Amino acid sequence: MRRFAAPRPTRLFACLLGLFLLGYAASFTPTARAQDPDKKAEEKKDDSSKSSPSEPKEGGNIFIHILKSVGFFFGTVLLVISVALVALVVLLAMDLRFGVAIPPAFVEDFADTVNKRQFKAAYEMARDDGSFLGRVMSAGMSRLQYGIEDAREAAFNQVEAIKATKDQLLTFLAVIGTIGPLLGLLGTVVGMIQTFQKMETADVIKPKELSGGIAHALAVTLIGIGLSVPAILFHGFFKNRLTRLAQDTANMADDLLTQMYHNSKKPAPAVPSAPPTVSAPAVDARPASAAEVRTK
Repeated sequence: MRRFAAPRPTRLFACLLGLFLLGYAASFTPTARAQDPDKKAEEKKDDSSKSSPSEPKEGGNIFIHILKSVGFFFGTVLLVISVALVALVVLLAMDLRFGVAIPPAFVEDFADTVNKRQFKAAYEMARDDGSFLGRVMSAGMSRLQYGIEDAREAAFNQVEAIKATKDQLLTFLAVIGTIGPLLGLLGTVVGMIQTFQKMETADVIKPKELSGGIAHALAVTLIGIGLSVPAILFHGFFKNRLTRLAQDTANMADDLLTQMYHNSKKPAPAVPSAPPTVSAPAVDARPASAAEVRTK
């Protein structure tokens, strides 16, 4: 049988078509492979955006997150510091009041007693009073017999002693304001070290675990700063109040001591003497004689 061959234009066209298909297949396959990861990533993003809500999965409450992040050790230490801070603020707020340090009723009663020259009663009144002014007045009156200058010096020394006692409480506030951020920084450093240790041992580093560890570590710093800010504010407030209170107490004590000293130097008022009694003329009760009767 005779075999018929294809004409040359048909062969040429078939060869060109085959080369074009091979070239197109060779160029299309890598592109499709390169685009597949992108499509998969976009699909994962779409699935994650659909499945995960806008709020964080772990409750969404920042307070619960902070409590879980602090831990037992740092939580106990920060809790003790918080209780101490509240106790100091309440104690200083009760003590550093002008009505308690310089009672108006005590000032009026003391001045009235001194004006009546009842110095012993005034001293007992100051000794029994527990206010700042009462303590200062009792210290100054104990030295008043040696002169007004000694009394003033004793009163001013007592003012400085009371101020030093309250300064100790203010120092504790300053310490809390200083160590609060340092404790928070210590907790953050410990949390970061633990997070990086987990990353070192893990085969695959997940950004979710890394961000979660950093968030837990920063919670301790947040609490430390939260304790430090009110401690510094209250320290400055009570420091200024104590300075003003000490000045007012010293001035009031100086006025009362001066008033008492001048009243003690005044002469005592004279006691009015009783008016002289006029005696009646004596009456002779014996009977008159005959000669006396004639003369009459």
